[in-house]
Amino acid sequence: MMDFLVGWAAIVPSYMTPLLLACLGLIISERAGVLNLGAEGLMALGAMAAAIAVLSGHGPLIGFAAGAAAAIALSLLFGLAVVVFRADQTLAGLAVVAIGLGVTGVVGRPFTQKTFPGLPKFGDKFSFDQHTSLGRFIAAQDVVSLLAPLIAVGIWWWLSSTRSGLRLRAAGENPASADVAGVDIQWTRLAAVLACGLLCGLSGAYLTIATSHVWVENMIAARGWIAIGLVILANWSPARAIFGALLFGSADALIPRLQAVGADVPVYLMMMLPYALTLSMLLLAALMGRGSGEPAALGAVYLRQDKH
Repeated sequence: MMDFLVGWAAIVPSYMTPLLLACLGLIISERAGVLNLGAEGLMALGAMAAAIAVLSGHGPLIGFAAGAAAAIALSLLFGLAVVVFRADQTLAGLAVVAIGLGVTGVVGRPFTQKTFPGLPKFGDKFSFDQHTSLGRFIAAQDVVSLLAPLIAVGIWWWLSSTRSGLRLRAAGENPASADVAGVDIQWTRLAAVLACGLLCGLSGAYLTIATSHVWVENMIAARGWIAIGLVILANWSPARAIFGALLFGSADALIPRLQAVGADVPVYLMMMLPYALTLSMLLLAALMGRGSGEPAALGAVYLRQDKH
């Protein structure tokens, strides 16, 4: 039993990390008042671009940069549509999903099912005592899975303790008052959207470079939608997002671990666990009412002439 638990705990961070990175990006965007439903498309584009970069002979670092850049480019299109031209944020977010999945289905098709060396685990670079639980756990990690919680804490501190973080939050809470105080609402919201693209692109890149070492179509498997639900469960708090991602990552990691030990479980039913958990938690959040962390102006279009 202990061996099962240690093995399970060792792979949880790799399942937790992409959810956490995408969730953090969405929190930044929504704290600025921009509802972003395009995480699935952004992650898919980031995953494909990262895989193509590595398959072209570049290292994992360039792969992460390519994934981030591709998602930022699509986020720029989304940001211009909703921030500058004031398009409907819900429809624009769904369009981002369609564009991201469509582009990856066409551009990425020649690169599917081609394996490549990815981000090394600590166990590949250093020697750890595999007979101890701690040694097994550390050996199974990579640098990004350890940095992701630190990034979450850093974003939490930035939003709560810095002037620029306060200005971003003001753009999502009361854009009219923030505008009067000198905050450029358009630039603030556009920057938040691009930051969301950066983190969602890194999330998708992590799935190909660090987890699977291969690109296949539809490999995001609704993780972008889970990240959106995770934002609500975390009450728009980057610190709480760590615990939410840990919960969902643990549920997702349970399936391959049970398969690895040969447990006789209904595999397809178990694959529903993360999504069923998402729906259950969203239902619970709805029953508890509007969260105090939800930005007051989330999804609302701000017109400068509306201020009094």
